[in-house]
Amino acid sequence: MKRSDLIESLEKNQDEIRDIIVIGGGATGLGIAFDAASRGYRTLLLEQSDFAKATSSRSTKLVHGGVRYLAQGDLLLVREALRERGIILKNAPHLCQNQEFVIPLYSLWDIFLYWFGLKFYDILSGRLSLGKSYFISVKEAVERLPVLNQKGLKGGIVYHDGQFDDARMALDLAKGCNGKGGIALNYFRVIGLNKDSKGKISSVTAKDMVSEKKYTFKSRLVINATGVFADEIEKLDNPDARQTIRPSQGVHIVLDASFLKSKSAIMIPKTSDGRVLFAIPWFGHVVIGTTDTPVDEISLEPLPFDREIDFILETASRFLTRAPKREDVLSVFAGLRPLAANPDKPQSTKEVSRRHKIILSASGLLTIIGGKWTTYRLMAEETINRAIKAGILEKKKCLTKNLSLSSHSANSVNPEFLKYGAGEKEIAKLIRADQELSAVLHPELSFTRAEIIWICRNELPVNIEDILARRTRSLFLNARASVEAAPLIADIMTEEMGFDKKWKADQIASYKDLVKNYL
Repeated sequence: MKRSDLIESLEKNQDEIRDIIVIGGGATGLGIAFDAASRGYRTLLLEQSDFAKATSSRSTKLVHGGVRYLAQGDLLLVREALRERGIILKNAPHLCQNQEFVIPLYSLWDIFLYWFGLKFYDILSGRLSLGKSYFISVKEAVERLPVLNQKGLKGGIVYHDGQFDDARMALDLAKGCNGKGGIALNYFRVIGLNKDSKGKISSVTAKDMVSEKKYTFKSRLVINATGVFADEIEKLDNPDARQTIRPSQGVHIVLDASFLKSKSAIMIPKTSDGRVLFAIPWFGHVVIGTTDTPVDEISLEPLPFDREIDFILETASRFLTRAPKREDVLSVFAGLRPLAANPDKPQSTKEVSRRHKIILSASGLLTIIGGKWTTYRLMAEETINRAIKAGILEKKKCLTKNLSLSSHSANSVNPEFLKYGAGEKEIAKLIRADQELSAVLHPELSFTRAEIIWICRNELPVNIEDILARRTRSLFLNARASVEAAPLIADIMTEEMGFDKKWKADQIASYKDLVKNYL
């Protein structure tokens, strides 16, 4: 389905009173929209930019219980996250997989501490465990991770967590919502909340950021799931609303796979700033991060600070035999965590709980803040159930525990296309009809012309960035290579979507400016 088709459907039914309008197309909002549509509620989701443009495409790519949260004593959050981890891997195996981690240990006390802690992690995983943790010797640790610094090494602990493609998970949730009778639209910004004579929100005013046309959509319930922008929507409802979000910036760098030389990931349990640091194999590259830096300004394109990049490089160099330099970085990306902070109790960002909060205002605006990717499904279920409990929605059972995000096949025709779910076979069909479509568009990036054509026809891209950043992940894997591929992407989009030469030139120039943030 194309974006224009969804907008046409909206215009035909503009006077319809929907059950739910969700504001925000990140993990939380899309999870809510997918849950709501699958229950049979008339659902509309509006995202001001592209799906997962901000925080939800800039994660550490982990579906995990949170070893650090275990150390903080938040056992309920860990247990919930581990259960949800198992559900995600069951319902989205085309995007998520079991990832082995090694914690290198340099003291006898750490061996005892992390062995005991991860055994407890195993217990909390229950029947959804991905594999038991166990101690390995120095020799076994080096066999798994030949790049590991052996000076003072006493051994390691092996444990398992999930790894996934965050942006493509978001796209599947959007398509899942659309496929179940809802409408999830990108590049639609909510600019007003309209109230009836009793002061209850009855509709929203939204602007199509492509055509600049304004619309009014009626709904029984409006849900604010805008992450770091939640306070902005709260201000539309109540100009005197207090700040509820404590934004924290997390930065990651991406290196060539030669810096890890392993299918195993590294988890460094305690860095100089008290966080954990991961080095994870991802699409033939290595993602290393993250940082935890409080910020005052929020943006769709947060910029990494030099000190954050230096911190990651310095920490990585202490654990790897080959120290990465700035010139080795293929891409660097920053994301903002929407931490649900208590305005009356100042805390450092690493101390703020990753637990979510659901708030129902006097006007009927239902806001959800905080949380993490791993628990997106549970957050959605609890949000809808809160509206049912408040008498806003008719009671309907949640179905998402056992609802697959895509029809996938265990016998993939091409493992490279597995991430497209049902689209895998359609892409293969395009290539069978024209072998030239199998050509890779850049030697440093793995996507083909057939994939881009299929994306244009099925995944609502509006610009080059949508494809290079979130549909193919090219910007995040190799920023310079993505710039070189941009003209080819523009050619295909121009042909498939009817754009003109001016659009193409403007898009390439705009993308080149954007990429500077990732270099």
